[in-house]
Amino acid sequence: MTSPSPAAVTPSPVRVRVAGLARALIRPWQEGYLSDQPPAVAALARLRRGAGHDAAQMPDLWGLVDTGPLHTAGPDTRMLGEHELTRAEDALYAAVTLWAFHQQSRGTGMHRSHTPAQPAGLGAAVRRLMPADGIDEPVRKRLVRAGSAPDLATVTQRLRDLVALLRRADIPLDYGLLAGQLYTWQWPDGPAAVRRQWGRSFHTTPPTSAPQPAAGDPDPTHPDTGTSETRTPHTDKDAS
Repeated sequence: MTSPSPAAVTPSPVRVRVAGLARALIRPWQEGYLSDQPPAVAALARLRRGAGHDAAQMPDLWGLVDTGPLHTAGPDTRMLGEHELTRAEDALYAAVTLWAFHQQSRGTGMHRSHTPAQPAGLGAAVRRLMPADGIDEPVRKRLVRAGSAPDLATVTQRLRDLVALLRRADIPLDYGLLAGQLYTWQWPDGPAAVRRQWGRSFHTTPPTSAPQPAAGDPDPTHPDTGTSETRTPHTDKDAS
């Protein structure tokens, strides 16, 4: 029996709902974290521990990521089927925890909505890690490796490695867009569709930054030792 195509089983509105909910959750957390509000700082500390892990392995986060809007129908939305709901929740969880890891100790918002004038998809963000005069092959291979992951758990773990590099370079990402892509990833033919999106974004975005630390540099999860005008030092609010 032939597997149904993503277009048949994953209507675009579901992906859009996942993307919209990710943005709706992240924005107040990000605003609160940047203004040093204790509830947001505490939420980010809990969320970032889940980056790269399956949601089932982190029961501490089950009540923190509000998936309620996915369980209801509205004037323009329908009730989701069980497979849709599970995949939507997993994609949402993966995206918000990766954002929390990305945002740690950053003085500017690491979630930024994609626009044609300011691309913020994964491929575009990785391209900004490259030197202006060429391709950083180790970094490119990390993107390829993420794109070749066999399942959501693996792609999330590999994305964490890329996000660590983006974090060190203060390069933001559209985590709503990523959440929608991670939802699509879980359906038949979905990985190929997402890989095309990442590849197109990478190849159509010119490099705009100076060369960044290479993929083989020391563990980027450690506190930064450098300084910049857009970077805040590692503080006690990130120590938990």
